[in-house]
Parts: sequence; C-alpha cells; structure tokens
Amino acid sequence: MKKIFYYCSIFIMIQNIVLGQIKRDPRSVAMANAYGTIADGFFAVGYNPAMLAYQQDKPFMLQLFGVDMGIGGNFISLQKLNSLSGDTIYAAGENPKNPYDDSKDRLFRQFDDAGGLAFRQDIHLPLPIINYSSGNMAFTSNLIWMSNLVFPIGILELLFYGNGQRSDMNMTFNVEVFGVNELGFTFAVPYDRFALGVTVKYLQGLFYFGVDPDSSRANLVTSDYYLYGSGKYLFRFGVGGSGLGLDLGFVTKEYNGFRAGVSLINALGVIEWNKKGLMRDLVAGPDGSMGTDDDLFNPSAFLGFPAINEYQAISYEYTIDSVNAEGLSNPAIFTSEPFKAVDNVDPDGKPKEFKTNYPAIFRAGGSYSNELFIISSDIWTGFADQLYAHAGWRWSIGFEFLKFPNIPLRVGYAYGGPTFQELGLGFGYHMGPMIFDFGFGFKNGLWIHSMQGLNLSLQLTMTSFKGRNKKPETPSDGDGPAPLPEDAATDEEPGEESDSNGESLTGEEKQ
Repeated sequence: MKKIFYYCSIFIMIQNIVLGQIKRDPRSVAMANAYGTIADGFFAVGYNPAMLAYQQDKPFMLQLFGVDMGIGGNFISLQKLNSLSGDTIYAAGENPKNPYDDSKDRLFRQFDDAGGLAFRQDIHLPLPIINYSSGNMAFTSNLIWMSNLVFPIGILELLFYGNGQRSDMNMTFNVEVFGVNELGFTFAVPYDRFALGVTVKYLQGLFYFGVDPDSSRANLVTSDYYLYGSGKYLFRFGVGGSGLGLDLGFVTKEYNGFRAGVSLINALGVIEWNKKGLMRDLVAGPDGSMGTDDDLFNPSAFLGFPAINEYQAISYEYTIDSVNAEGLSNPAIFTSEPFKAVDNVDPDGKPKEFKTNYPAIFRAGGSYSNELFIISSDIWTGFADQLYAHAGWRWSIGFEFLKFPNIPLRVGYAYGGPTFQELGLGFGYHMGPMIFDFGFGFKNGLWIHSMQGLNLSLQLTMTSFKGRNKKPETPSDGDGPAPLPEDAATDEEPGEESDSNGESLTGEEKQ
C-alpha cells in the first residue's frame, strides 16, 4: 500500500510542478474563458468552430510561440494553510470553549462536495508554426497531457473523525494520466443570419496509465472496537492508440454588436489503446512486441512495476484484518500480494477492448462589441467528473477595453465548476504583423493569498502586415454614388431620358 501512495505522490509533484500547463490562449485566460463568441482565428478551435465563418475578410493567422502554465488543486492556498497552522479544528460540540465551533465539519464538507482531495490537470502544448488559419478554415495541432488524481473521501473521513461517521467507507482512489497528440481540421459555413462550424480531430494516443474503475475496489469497515477491510486494484497501461473526435458549433451573425452561439466540444471523442501504429512500434522495439527485453522502454517497468505486454495489466491486492488497540503491533493484520502481471482477456480468451473517453464540453454564450470595448459571457458544463471536465455548470464574464487599439486590456470572472471562482487579468500588444498576448488567472480565489492555483499564458502570433481588422471595411458616404446598372447605361443614347418603362421621352413629355 505504501508503494501506491509513493507513486501517487510522484504524480502530484510531476503534474503540479514540472508539467503544470493547460491549453488556453492568453486572451481566454484573461477573460476567464468567456470566449465562445469572440474567439479569433484558430483560437476558435476548442471553443466554437463556427466563429471561423466570420474570418473571411481577415488575413491569415499563424502561431509562432506559445507557453501555457498552470498549477492547482481543490484545497491548498496560503490562506487555508495559515488558518490551520498551529491551530486545532473541531467538529460541532467538541470545542469546550465554543460548542458552536464546527471548523472541522466545514472543512470536511468542502472535500465531500469535491468527491475527495482532487488534483486535475489538462496540459496542451501547441506546436509552433503548425497552428494556422486562413479564411473559414484552420489546421491545428496540440500535444496534450491529461491527468486526474483523486484521493477518496473515505481516507479523509478516517483522518478527520477516526473510525468515521459511516461503518463502511469507500477507499478506492482514482488515477489517470495519459498523453495524446491531437490533429484537427476546422471549417465553417456562413449563412445569411448564422454560421455552422465543424472540427474533425485525429487523436493519436501516446501513453496511458490509470486505475481501471470497473475492476478495482477498496473499502474499510469500522466499528467501536475494531476495523477491517480489503482492496484490489487493476492498473492499466497503454502505449500507442488512435481515435477520432468531433467539435460542433453554431453562432449567429452580429446584430447591432450582439452575437450568440452554442458549441459541443469532443462530441464523439474516444481513444483505443495498444493498437499497432508508429508510437507502439517505436516503443516495442525490433520484435514489435511489448514486454520483451528489446523494448525501448516499458511504461510499467519505468514506474517500478513488472514489465507487461499489451494484453496484460498489473494487479495488486491487500487485506486488513480486525485492527484494534490490542493487535496494532501484530504484523499479520496487514497482508498483501506483490504487484503482478495478469492477463486482461475476456471469457473467450481475447484481449479486452481498452478505450478511454475524451471528455465532452457543452458551451453557450453571447457577446456585445463596439469600437471601445467587448463584453462577453459564457456558461458551460461537462457530462462527467473526468480529467478537465466537470459535471456542473460554470458561468463566466469577460471585458476587453479597446480604447488603445494596439494595447487591449482584459479582465474576467468565472463562478462555479471545480475551481469554484476564478479571476483573470491580461493585456495584448499588437504591432504590425505581430500579436503578443499575456494572461494570468487566479484559480479558486480572487487574491494571491486565497487562490488555490494559477494560470500563466504567453502567446506570439503572426498575421499580415495590415493586421487583423475587427470588421470588413464598408464604403463611406463620401465615396460617390453607386454606378448605374450596365443594362440601364447601354439602353439609352447620350442626352436621352426615359420614362419608368424604359421608353424615350419626347420634348413635350420632358416638359
């Protein structure tokens, strides 16, 4: 069991310190993701692909460089650490000086609402030069790292209340870490009053490690005199995979500065792992089989587990037998089997399908813009608490000040979802064909001492030397009258006048 928590601790450190990044462009970070109806160029991909329909009058956009870094969780902040340091927390009725002190209960309810102590990351590394948009089409590529680590509420309940408030506590934790290279082609079709957009994505699986939720379970049974329990975990590994994803978008034409839209991101995203392909063949070595000595590297062996092939998984089981005060010193109360490779096949002896779902996001929003500012608001939700998605509504509002065209200033606020509330700040600096943007976000807090994480984003993008105009230019009133239709100009002789039916007028009729 110690080995499991050791690896979990490593994953937390890696995710939150070394690889704490997330795919967001600086403008979306600064506006707290209120972005579905104002995203520009290829940045519309992942928010609302229909926005590309209104880019025909704008020049191309090419990404030169991008860095997006993030760190966060659902509890740790300077404010909370200071409040707990050197102090005692009490459940209701435990504090002899203040029977109404329920600080322990309130803290536990926060974890209970979040489903445990959670660390979630989704890291997108946009590949330079490859992200490009022109007219109503775009091609994008991103190297993505996604992870999800949740310590179960049962462990926290045991730490907070001893034997706990429930006799049977769920002790199953969830771990998922995987990398994907996402290639997308986006196109949008404009109509008179609205536009539709689609992104078709090829998902190239790179690696996967996770606990199989269907084959893993752990519990702890408590009473007034003893406790006992058992657990079984099945760890799945994958190298190489493929799948398809689909984004759908709808957005209205701008009416007097107002626009509305909806989108469904990753509507059909599924990845099948351990399939033959470039990544798997590269890792498997010359013999093309995983789990042998010629492997470039084996993901399970790399983490200290037995080396396995694509048809196997790692199994771990333990038993806790009647722990009480008298038998705490008995080493036989905790027994476990070593980590071992097991066949992962169906009753017919065929390898089980190994698939992971790409979490879907539904988004709806609207915006208003004029020459001085843009105000935008979105509401969105996921359909499951998985990776970056959260099955709960989240609302955001963003404001962009355009008084200084070359230096737009941005601010945004979001409420709800896994990070509860978020404040974003940022600016841009646009000079000729170069567009530099910066965004900073406070996760689950409005100030440095209360935030439970942060986002930091930098972006350098290139467009034409004319820059990108907000709207296509329209003729001014001083440009002169519109030319006559060609048929009207050719049917009349010079100096002739015609009636409404196109017939020449006589001198008397002219008078």
